[in-house]
Amino acid sequence: MWKQRLRMRRNGARKARSTRARLRIALVMASVLVLCACAFGQSQPAATGVKPPAPAPLPHDQHNGFTVSVDPYTDSARSKEKFGKASPNEVGVLPVEVFLRNDGEQPIRVNLETVQLEVTLRNGVRQEVDWLRPEEVANLIAHPTGSATPQQKRLPLPIPIGDKKAEKFAVILRPLTLDADVVPPKATVHGFLYFNVSNEMSLANRSSLYLPDVALAITNEPLVYFEVPLRDTATKE
Repeated sequence: MWKQRLRMRRNGARKARSTRARLRIALVMASVLVLCACAFGQSQPAATGVKPPAPAPLPHDQHNGFTVSVDPYTDSARSKEKFGKASPNEVGVLPVEVFLRNDGEQPIRVNLETVQLEVTLRNGVRQEVDWLRPEEVANLIAHPTGSATPQQKRLPLPIPIGDKKAEKFAVILRPLTLDADVVPPKATVHGFLYFNVSNEMSLANRSSLYLPDVALAITNEPLVYFEVPLRDTATKE
């Protein structure tokens, strides 16, 4: 009887050793697989996404530590994405986003009332176009009209009482309009000005934004005027 028990104990010990050996082999193989996977991953070239090209600098004029940059929205799809149902392009109005950057130590005042778009027509005649107020653009969108040539700014009449359609568009346009006439030191302000070019968006290639009345806000010392072409001068028509 005792011999049989001894054989059983020996068999159990052998089975236990065999099980432990199989576990050790499995652990070693798992480790090898992990190391191989890591080595394979490290051997693969790192994903090198191609960086998109940097956006071209906006047309600008800069002096006395003050920079005026412009971004005309000549594309209808782009304008619609920005303004939605109040897209000025739909009624022949060119929206121009204007950036005013002051790198100086003093606040600078810009008289927005005197800002104009200087347009060279196809016959070579130069014409100055005043910008439209958001209420005027809203009226045009609500009650479309047309004309053959770029238009001067009409009288800044308020939206008629009860004209809910025009007011709906004005609510969209007002917050996007440039209305800050003082730029603090080390600051930038921006917003849109709207010019009626009677659907001739290509006139942007022959136009410049003209700011004749810029001065230091504290001393009222005038700065040289700013004139910014609406397209890069290096770009051909």
